[in-house]
Amino acid sequence: MSNVRLDKWLWAARFFKTRGLAKKAIEGGKVHYNGARAKTSKTVEVGALVRVPQGWDLLEVEVVALSDQRRGAPEARALYRETEESAVRREREAEARRLTNQAMQHPLKRPDKKQRRDIRRFKSGGAD
Repeated sequence: MSNVRLDKWLWAARFFKTRGLAKKAIEGGKVHYNGARAKTSKTVEVGALVRVPQGWDLLEVEVVALSDQRRGAPEARALYRETEESAVRREREAEARRLTNQAMQHPLKRPDKKQRRDIRRFKSGGAD
């Protein structure tokens, strides 16, 4: 396999569910190939660095193998290797998100009728 388009490789490596979603991400400037924005038809090469958004995280992976066919997840993981910096950054950001969510105080119950009125009055500026 010598010529694989970037959108097809991202789809085969299971970063995106469809090629259309991969194409939208590339055209939207979300995916970077060797540090620069790329076009969907960019030919992927072994050893290239690709930055791909994954939910809250931004993965930086090195291309290890090429494929234009979507296969199972274990075979897809063999197409790339995440860089050490990316893995450390991802873990650090996940820990920060976890701590932020713990610090948020959620109410124990829903507001009753009087509390809802007070909330509405407060939001509207007191004119009720």
